Amino acid sequence: MSKLTKYILLVVVCLIVPAFFVWDFLPSLLPSFQNDYPRLHEVIHRLTAIYMTIVTTWLIINFANSFRRLGEHHALPHQQYMNSFISVLKIILSFIAVIIVIAIILDKDPSTLIAGLGAASAILMLAFQDTIKGLVAGIRLTSNNMLTVGDRITVPAAGIDGLVEEIMLTTVKVRNFDNTIQTISPQALVDGTFQNWKGMKENQGRKVMRKLYIDFRSIVKDEEGVVNLTRYRQHMEQWLGKHPQVLKESIIMVHQLDATPTGLPVEFVFWLNMQDLLPYEHAISEIMEFAYAEANAYGLRIYQQFPVQ
Repeated sequence: MSKLTKYILLVVVCLIVPAFFVWDFLPSLLPSFQNDYPRLHEVIHRLTAIYMTIVTTWLIINFANSFRRLGEHHALPHQQYMNSFISVLKIILSFIAVIIVIAIILDKDPSTLIAGLGAASAILMLAFQDTIKGLVAGIRLTSNNMLTVGDRITVPAAGIDGLVEEIMLTTVKVRNFDNTIQTISPQALVDGTFQNWKGMKENQGRKVMRKLYIDFRSIVKDEEGVVNLTRYRQHMEQWLGKHPQVLKESIIMVHQLDATPTGLPVEFVFWLNMQDLLPYEHAISEIMEFAYAEANAYGLRIYQQFPVQ
């Protein structure tokens, strides 16, 4: 628990003590006060009760927030799960505090007011429908380990591409790579589609799938009867296997796909041992540029459609 949190809790506790003092000791210190000034006594009595209710609620809410701050630097699923429940707890406590304050003002039993809210339950459900949906969606995200603080996510529909900074009851805050902040509801993430790059981070690499198209007329056999495209594919697989930036533990494959009117597609499948976008794209460009140039050494031509003269 941080020093600031301890200070806040101590201040709130100190605010409660005078209220309890007035509540318990004022009648005994001034025994004739209640009889001589009944209305003033009643006003002080109710104001003290309201004050105690508000400050006690404030204390409980700050105490609950301290649990959230304990794990704010950890992206653990159970921490996000607890944050959602803490947010709900704060709403419930605030609602109960409001009911108690109204009951004190009207001199009614709080349970009577709560029971009377049964008829207004439909209105309350409508008022808190976004909160309820956000809670359910947040629980689904965290309990299934779909999203944690620190994950990089991409949400094409919302133009989001960045790191998750905070997961709240009704919002998920994301810092994009241009340092802009965007928020999106958990419900939108659950109902829509988003990409989480956590798996790439855990595997310490990024997958590459690129294609080049070979002109059919350049695919021939040599004197020994071996097709030049076969030799080229085998050579490129061996070359990729020795490349310092290609993961040796992952699949390395150069294979052909179904023929197309624009040539025979040859697909390169491998993993690079990097995650940052700029080095990743540069490495792919260098590898594919070599692949294009090396095709000429095997008598292969890259398909290129020339305009009709």
